[in-house]
Amino acid sequence: MPVHATGPFDVKLTPQDDKIDPTLGRMTLDKTFHGDLEGTSKGQMLTASTDVKDSAGYVAIERVSGTLHTLAGPRTGAFALQHSGTLTRGVPELSITVVPDSGTGELVGLTGKLIIYIADGKHSYDFEYALPKSH
Repeated sequence: MPVHATGPFDVKLTPQDDKIDPTLGRMTLDKTFHGDLEGTSKGQMLTASTDVKDSAGYVAIERVSGTLHTLAGPRTGAFALQHSGTLTRGVPELSITVVPDSGTGELVGLTGKLIIYIADGKHSYDFEYALPKSH
């Protein structure tokens, strides 16, 4: 049965200078998670902009390392998140899922989806996840 982990996070996006086209971009991601998930992540993002205002797309992969505070107690390890997002004339659509079988340490078997909220320039997450029972 899925449960939720929530909290704020800080993110730093660093543009890379290897543009092959002015409408395509690549950035590195550095995040620090707080709350029910305490840890850091590093990743890569690819972006595509368009001539239409507020229309764009991105994909990203990030590796999260840290401690997930579960109902059964804290569990430490790492896992990968896969992002796919579009912005259609200002309307966002975003999917962020745990890469299957990417969990390590005490997070082996982790599945789930993450939702990002941005309000007043501050980021937060709602991570709906499931984990197998402890060994």
